[in-house]
Amino acid sequence: MRHPVKYCNLLYARYTTNLVRCFLHFYFGIFPLISKSQNPEISQSHPTFATMSSIQVKIINKSANPLPAYATAGAAGMDLMAHIEAPVTLQSLERHLIPTGLFIELPNGYEAQVRPRSGLAIKHGLTCLNSPGTIDADYRGEIKIILVNLSKEPHTIQPGDRIAQMIIGRVEQVGWELVSVIGETERNHGGFGHTGK
Repeated sequence: MRHPVKYCNLLYARYTTNLVRCFLHFYFGIFPLISKSQNPEISQSHPTFATMSSIQVKIINKSANPLPAYATAGAAGMDLMAHIEAPVTLQSLERHLIPTGLFIELPNGYEAQVRPRSGLAIKHGLTCLNSPGTIDADYRGEIKIILVNLSKEPHTIQPGDRIAQMIIGRVEQVGWELVSVIGETERNHGGFGHTGK
């Protein structure tokens, strides 16, 4: 008869689907016995995190700034930096288009979203208009950020400042089916705060 722990370790190494992982973890409680060498998907610095999937994206960098990069193992967004020759000062409620010097070629079926950085928002009232901004897969122009200063004080952006973050994700296109009636739900027409405060 096979030893249950050794047999489960063998199954884990051979079958790496989420279903098997959950079964072994919750039913046998042997997840700590699985070594990182047996399963390379387990992050070296974060043993409880599986490695995220990744895609290759072509990029041109005409700035002196480093390429966008993930700051942590579980990060979803990459910081975008200002590609400007001189500081730009935004007065209260003023907006400005800040270039990044980056040009990307996304695969079909993907988009990039530009979102504000939380630190700039809470500390300086700086955010991105048209947020999240969408970069389509067939766009080939420079990535530029529409920044606005919502605070009462001027804020100066220096060359190389981190001004926004970019998230890459999958998208799908739809085909419309023209009908005269659509299905009803319990919510139905409720919207715009219909559930209360």
